[in-house]
Amino acid sequence: MEPAPAPTTPRSRREWIYRHPLFVRLTHWINVVCVVFLLGSGMQIFNAHPALYFGDTSDARPPVLAMRAARDGNRVTGLTTVAGITFETTGVLGFSTSSDGMPAARGFPSWLTIPSYQDLATGRLWHFLFAWIFVVNGALYLLLALATGRAARELWPSGEQVRALGRTIGDHLRLRFPHGPEARHYNVLQKLSYLGIAFVVLPVLVVAGLAMSPSLNAAFPWLPELFGGRQSARTFHFIAATLLVLFALVHIVMVLVSGVWNNLRSMVTGRRSEEHTSELQSYLNL
Repeated sequence: MEPAPAPTTPRSRREWIYRHPLFVRLTHWINVVCVVFLLGSGMQIFNAHPALYFGDTSDARPPVLAMRAARDGNRVTGLTTVAGITFETTGVLGFSTSSDGMPAARGFPSWLTIPSYQDLATGRLWHFLFAWIFVVNGALYLLLALATGRAARELWPSGEQVRALGRTIGDHLRLRFPHGPEARHYNVLQKLSYLGIAFVVLPVLVVAGLAMSPSLNAAFPWLPELFGGRQSARTFHFIAATLLVLFALVHIVMVLVSGVWNNLRSMVTGRRSEEHTSELQSYLNL
């Protein structure tokens, strides 16, 4: 009796796929630079009064979030209060080492703020500069995405994708990512995330930022009232910025676990590689 033939090893071939057009790559990296400077300068501005309130003034009710330094005997601690619950955050929030190496009472630490030393005026200059670059860059991306059909093709989820939402979530939790033709388009989680950021989080972030401007308040007194007052607008601005940071962190994690070099290559050159096998592909993807 002849022995059973040994299983064949599937042959593979590598294919280069054009994934991201030039305008997507340029606006993406401009956004990266803008977000870094906006967050750093935003935390610098927040440090001038490290507390958030709802309403029109900052003395009407207790803050919903506050960072402060407090003395405990001979020791100074950093304390962060969220919705009435206080945590010790010494060394990071409330009390940390300043840029000159000395301990100081400040909301966010010096290594996170732009500039690192306490300078509200400079922080505002950086913040307003990159805020307008960010807005113009986002508007340019949206116009080009609509003009080229990319918005409908890449950002709007299909009915089939929506119905497969549960399976997609399960695949991501098990770190199983699409291969082949499926990897050439955004999945439903990516599309819903991008739509939420583009049409909910970013508009709130921008409008709440405008509502804090005294000159705009004078010209459009109804603007801060959209949020229930200038302090409420500041709080909503902070919440939207926090959601943007969480989105960015999840995005970075997904880039790392789904193939960091391939993902970076596609966002730099526009092309990503795909490996195809002629046999046993279904088993390899399990």
